[in-house]
Amino acid sequence: MAIRDFDGKSPEIAASAFVDETAVVIGEVTIGEEASIWPTAVLRGDIHFIKVGRRSNVQDGSVVHVTHAGEFNPEGHPTVIGDEVTVGHRVVLHGCTIGNRCLIGMGATILDGVVIEDEVIVGAGALVTQGKRLESGHLYVGSPAKMARPLTAREREFIGYSPAHYARLAAKHKG
Repeated sequence: MAIRDFDGKSPEIAASAFVDETAVVIGEVTIGEEASIWPTAVLRGDIHFIKVGRRSNVQDGSVVHVTHAGEFNPEGHPTVIGDEVTVGHRVVLHGCTIGNRCLIGMGATILDGVVIEDEVIVGAGALVTQGKRLESGHLYVGSPAKMARPLTAREREFIGYSPAHYARLAAKHKG
């Protein structure tokens, strides 16, 4: 696996976490207990920090990056992924905050300054534009993403099932 320091900052990866050997983790990145980073995912904390919470998973081909502090954004934006979050295949997360127990569907793009509250599902292929706030307990779909409806009881159950499944799967991959 490609785990690299950058500019004096080193990734911090919990002993119980799984990082696939083809994933790339660079710089100021923290990966929590029982979290998993899957094949070809890239987490690049070179110009701000990235935090992946406990039992969260970043699936194959996803890109997690940040926004630097500068003239156009004095504080920049880190990317913070809460606990028990599923980030589907080929997702782009850029300088955003994702609450606990969320599911980000395959191919979704979440842009700078977005805040996703707890227990939200972002549908596959959705585009969440800069600075939006997604309200807890709802499904968001489309490009640009819009609130579609409240989550069903079954969807809320799945939000909890998915990270538990990935934690078990990651433990098998770790051997």
